[in-house]
Amino acid sequence: MILTIGYLILEADFVELRLNQGRTVAAEIVAYDYDTGFGLVRAREPLDPPPIPLGNSSLVSEQDQVLVAGFGGIGSTIGAHVVSRRTFAGYWEYLLEDAIFAAPAHQNWGGTALISRSGELVGVGSLFVRNAIPGRRDVVGNMFVPINLLKPTLADMLLTGRGGRPDKPWLGVFTTELQGMVVVSFASTDGPAARTGIQRGDVIMGVGGTPVTKQEEFYRALWAQGEAGVVVKLKIMRDGALIDMSLTSGNRYDFLKPGISN
Repeated sequence: MILTIGYLILEADFVELRLNQGRTVAAEIVAYDYDTGFGLVRAREPLDPPPIPLGNSSLVSEQDQVLVAGFGGIGSTIGAHVVSRRTFAGYWEYLLEDAIFAAPAHQNWGGTALISRSGELVGVGSLFVRNAIPGRRDVVGNMFVPINLLKPTLADMLLTGRGGRPDKPWLGVFTTELQGMVVVSFASTDGPAARTGIQRGDVIMGVGGTPVTKQEEFYRALWAQGEAGVVVKLKIMRDGALIDMSLTSGNRYDFLKPGISN
């Protein structure tokens, strides 16, 4: 069983594992958890490397020395420091309350292992960022999903292919923060937002009567409305005019390729 970051396998037609020795092994997708971003694949034949023990990511603090290990063995492993821990809001309706940021950046960050000084896995690489330290655009690094988020969901991922939490309402909007506003940059084709008429450039002013000015506020207000399928009331500003819209939210898993959503 191999843990990775989910977007590497999301809607893949097939998965192969290439080991450092040059050996290629076929694999199958086991799970994708939208809330955390984790993915699991299973090799279809035995692998030689021993598994790395899972650490406790809550013990990871700023200034800690870590290793960031990617494909390629010791030559693709770099020393780094944890430079911040903070909330991360992604434009694709994704929120981590306590992400780990380390620098310098690993150039092949997707699915890399964040390893503590004690040799335990404490995070999985997700993104390259230019603001690893808040407020500074000169510190590039990587964002890691803390390994503690895997522990309560692993059994459900193995059993059902996804995390065991109630499915959150999903609108299918990509947003950006601009001058204290949450602005729609794209609406997924056939997603709830696009079907309701939400357009690029619309400003999301409120959700269910709660004003929002940041992506994290938008997501928290959205998910507070209930589970996937709940009717969500939005206040939109378009061309300077305020518009009240109601839309039936979707379930993100229903919009994934068959085989991922089981």
